[in-house]
Amino acid sequence: MKSPLILHDPEVTQKLLEAMIDTPGGKRTVSRLARTCRAISEPALDVLWRDLDSLIPIIGLFPATLLKKVRKPGLGLSKEPAEQDWTKILRYGERVRSVLYNETANNVSPSIFPMLAQNRPREYMLPNLLHLSWKVETLIVLDHCAMFLNPTIKSLQFELGPTRFANLNKILGDACSRLNLTSFSIISPASLPDTFTVMLSSQKLLQKVALVAPGALSSGVGRWIAFLPELKSLQLDLSARTLTAVEGFFDELPSHSGDSTPNSVATTDSGVFSGEELDFSEIRLKSAMRGSKAGFSSLRHIHLTGDVANIAVFLRHFSIPLTQLDLVIEDPPDNAEWMELSYLISERFGSSLHSLRISATATSKFNDLVRSTSRGESTVSRLAFDNLQPLPALRRLDIDLPEFINFIGDDIEALAHACPNLEELKLCPLARFPVQSGPPKLTLEQLAPLAEHCRRLHTLSIPVNARRASPSVLDSQSNSSNSIRRLHVGNSWINDSLHVSILLSHLAPYLDNLKWFHDKNRPGFIESNARGWEKVADTLPHLQGIRLTERKAMVGPLPSLDIISAPPLPQPAPVDTVEKGIMASVSLVHEGVLARPLMTSRRPSMVDESVEVHPELASVSIDAAPRTTEIAVEAVVAVSDEFVEARPETVTVSVDARPPSVSKSVEAMILNPLEGKKSIFHSSSHSSLFPVFSLISFTYRVLVAYPISIPIRMLHVIFDNMPTIIRRPPASTNSDISMDSLQVRQS
Repeated sequence: MKSPLILHDPEVTQKLLEAMIDTPGGKRTVSRLARTCRAISEPALDVLWRDLDSLIPIIGLFPATLLKKVRKPGLGLSKEPAEQDWTKILRYGERVRSVLYNETANNVSPSIFPMLAQNRPREYMLPNLLHLSWKVETLIVLDHCAMFLNPTIKSLQFELGPTRFANLNKILGDACSRLNLTSFSIISPASLPDTFTVMLSSQKLLQKVALVAPGALSSGVGRWIAFLPELKSLQLDLSARTLTAVEGFFDELPSHSGDSTPNSVATTDSGVFSGEELDFSEIRLKSAMRGSKAGFSSLRHIHLTGDVANIAVFLRHFSIPLTQLDLVIEDPPDNAEWMELSYLISERFGSSLHSLRISATATSKFNDLVRSTSRGESTVSRLAFDNLQPLPALRRLDIDLPEFINFIGDDIEALAHACPNLEELKLCPLARFPVQSGPPKLTLEQLAPLAEHCRRLHTLSIPVNARRASPSVLDSQSNSSNSIRRLHVGNSWINDSLHVSILLSHLAPYLDNLKWFHDKNRPGFIESNARGWEKVADTLPHLQGIRLTERKAMVGPLPSLDIISAPPLPQPAPVDTVEKGIMASVSLVHEGVLARPLMTSRRPSMVDESVEVHPELASVSIDAAPRTTEIAVEAVVAVSDEFVEARPETVTVSVDARPPSVSKSVEAMILNPLEGKKSIFHSSSHSSLFPVFSLISFTYRVLVAYPISIPIRMLHVIFDNMPTIIRRPPASTNSDISMDSLQVRQS
């Protein structure tokens, strides 16, 4: 398959890719192109890797096994890289042209720099680097920029923190000794080194210098900058400086004219041949220096920050043909100072100035943000253009001041007459007009002078109060612009969408891009106005088509009409005349001619072309080595707590601990003496029989009584140990005779 025709021209291809990468999601689109088409892969990769806003893409080229975290390469490396680990960095590093490192972003660990410096396979990792921007807060990180100071670098930018950097002299001396810079910038709250101009005196090819630091307005720095032969752009900060300090920047510069002329500042010559000369020097010094200073021969762009008075004093020293002027002023400026500055710009640079941008400082924008809340008071003023003199070369005018957002019709008319060649105009496009402050003072109808006098104007950004137009504006063809293509109305008010569409179709019949703020979270948003502009965007194209059709019909060529002339009458022959009276009545004939213009409808001829495309097949070998990825799995044992309620089973048993009682009775008989004697006699008579009875009694107890009594006692023990529920009171074992039953026998 043949490659597209656009790829045959490398410059056109690069321009196309650069335009694509600047669009939203452009980097993703270009990266897909690089992976899709082999023919466009190399130029797409060059555009992708050309400008890097961080070092993370470079660090991410190391193998995943070296990174502490694959998804966060900025955390550093887990071990020192080997020589083969630098393959991708060396290959893609050759495409890098610009690098930005920002320490305050905290996305790259400073510990990685020593490891890169010790293990790099060649002296410069990015051999084709052209621009280096280094934003640091600490001394150590500033030293690490030395590994990126290639001899090819043309632009060097330092943005330092509040710390005083003692090693700045060393870094600047090293950079100036091996670099030939065309652009140098340093932004620091600390003063410049004492030997600053000495170190940079060798840089003769500087075209852009930006110094935003104390000491930048010294006379030595002014002398060094003034005689840079190639200097085209200069940026200085005049904030919090006195007029004397601003004048001191030019103290060591010679003037174009000496003190011998009456126009010199320090001379006392009044210009009049008189014997007594008055001292005019004080009068001239009050209005600042009139004569311009020598030097700055190639300077075309100046960027100044500070008060309007300081800026005016600084610009009075220049009489060069500036083409671009950027001013960042304290808002709001004094009205008299603003009038003087606008007159000075027109007088000194009116014939050469192409671009003028005026914006507010960061402090002024913060104050405006506070006022936009409920705690702040809304105070807006008018920025007048009464003293604006002709600026015939001005192409772009951009003014963005939060407190000067009110413009009137006289301002627009003065601007249109002073800048007839304007191509782009922006007047506070981000201004807010909430309900409590009311609509803008400038109406859409009052933009007619811009359409009438600025015939090159193609982009217009300004908030207006869109209302019904007067018939005088709609009837005039001179205030209809064929060049306006883009209109941004911001937070403009609108009350009648149909009549606004009619007015826009008259003022800008070729308008193809209408924008307004429709974000509900934006301060100053009014939903009814957003809906009104949405209706205008829907109806405007149809009205534009009708209006353009009518105008084409009006200016079209008329068909030529053939005028039929009567043939000349023949000359009559001389005849004899006789006077006679004749009654003659003239016959009248009314004839009319119907003339209709011939209408011709022409359409552009369309040509269809087709391109036959055959896919070009190629055999490609693919390295199918599996990619390995280390994944860390966090394995934590799940632990659960369980409780078991353990209670012993208890049984309540009652025990009768009462000892068994045995009652024994003894039969006692009282015998009288006589009976005693008788019994003694009687016992003595039977004493021989006692052993026999004892033997019989013993035999009875052993053989009869004991076998019976022992089981009975065991039963008593068992019954005593049983629960009380089934226990019965034991039977009385008292078988003896009670003492009450004793019988006393008396004889």
